[in-house]
Amino acid sequence: IGRTLIPRYFSTVFEGGVTDLYYILKHSKESYHNSSITVDCDQCTMVTQHGKPMFTKVCTEGRLILEFTFDDLMRIKTWHFTIRQYRELVPRSILAMHAQDPQVLEQLSKNITRMGLTNFTLNYLRLCVILEPMQELMSRHKTYNLSPRDCLKTCLFQKWQRMVAPPAEPTRQPTTKRRKRKNSTSSTSNSSAGNNANSTNSKKKSAAANLSLSSQ
Repeated sequence: IGRTLIPRYFSTVFEGGVTDLYYILKHSKESYHNSSITVDCDQCTMVTQHGKPMFTKVCTEGRLILEFTFDDLMRIKTWHFTIRQYRELVPRSILAMHAQDPQVLEQLSKNITRMGLTNFTLNYLRLCVILEPMQELMSRHKTYNLSPRDCLKTCLFQKWQRMVAPPAEPTRQPTTKRRKRKNSTSSTSNSSAGNNANSTNSKKKSAAANLSLSSQ
């Protein structure tokens, strides 16, 4: 998730019943670029203490990659956490209290998170899948005060220019050559079609059609 979505991500963590949250980083690596600093930690553990529906400590292990802006504020630009495994720990004292109640024990044995994340956070991350690509549209609307449709048009046009314009120049030459070849093959098939029988004419026409389709 990007910088604008990170604060809301943390608020959903606490809305989902978490009372404490901290990260343990082991053997993290830092790399410096022109305008950013990247921290990569392959052995990261996110520890969350849940107060509801029951007292549980959840340890979520994975890889954390953070990208910071290289300035005085050192704000986090991107937050990327890949979860590998998780453990939910219930205190032994709680188990001893409800040892005679099978219903409570069954409740305690059920997971309260999914891969270490609560439903609040998962629902928000589902929204982020839609919101993250729309950041460009939102910022454009804020700066230029355009209508949503115009924002989309200009963003798509600029992306198309970035994607198509640079590689278009070197690839134009082979495409023109292909077109010439196509014309030459079609002309030869047309000239030979006049001399040969109708059966060969239809065969060559279909072959030419197949050639043109594959080249396109």
